[in-house]
Amino acid sequence: MARPKVAVIGTGGTIASQGRGPLDTQDYGSAGLPILDAAQLVARVPALAEVAEVIPVPFAAIPSTAIGWAEWRAVLARIAEVKAAHPDLAGIVVTHGTATLEETAYLLSLTLPDDMPVVVTGSQRPFTGLSSDGPMNLVAAVRVAGDPQARGLGALVVLNEEIHAAREVTKTSTTRLQTFRSPDVGALGHVDADRISLWRRPTRLLTLAERFDIAAVETPPRVDVCYSVAGGDDVAIRAFLAAGARGLVAAGFAPGFTTPAERRALAQAAAG
Repeated sequence: MARPKVAVIGTGGTIASQGRGPLDTQDYGSAGLPILDAAQLVARVPALAEVAEVIPVPFAAIPSTAIGWAEWRAVLARIAEVKAAHPDLAGIVVTHGTATLEETAYLLSLTLPDDMPVVVTGSQRPFTGLSSDGPMNLVAAVRVAGDPQARGLGALVVLNEEIHAAREVTKTSTTRLQTFRSPDVGALGHVDADRISLWRRPTRLLTLAERFDIAAVETPPRVDVCYSVAGGDDVAIRAFLAAGARGLVAAGFAPGFTTPAERRALAQAAAG
């Protein structure tokens, strides 16, 4: 049986990071060792060749806290380039640091122009760490990206042998391997030893016609998030407006309430 062709775009993060030794699983960033690029990462996981024909795609080797709008546009451009270069591509994997992994995955779910599987993965332990979850997460992500069942599911997140929809998943723990969860609705499926098991399909995907083309949007409008705290005043809201915010998201108390001072400032902002 022919192996699927899967591209791996490496953006850095813990999955490609190196520590001082096998027990350096927390402060490895201070080791000063280079982050592996896509080709180096793929070469160090030879088991990938058993599940797919993997094409490493260079991008960047940076922590995910350094990824933002410019990098998202560049990732989308690189995805378009690798698709054009390989018409027989089955799917794409993006390796990523876990700090902003869910944000990148959600951005992809809003902007991918077709139904080719794009899977975002990362790890909680650096590549050099004892029992690193990185190699297995990468193999699992490649298996999902190359599986026809993944087509049409939107951007996916695969870690810890679980498959999640980008819209639903969030990071829930700083250090635990089972950190990525989909609260309330649960995982879409699992990456088992002998198969990809899907239990449900996401129902709130944007259609292809509804997705956004951000290629020409060099700078997005500024939108700030106002977190409500007990006794909170209007200082943050007014500071955001003074900084040029074009929109505000009020992250209030359940079911969306804010403090009186925050509510007055938000009402004035909306009226203005």
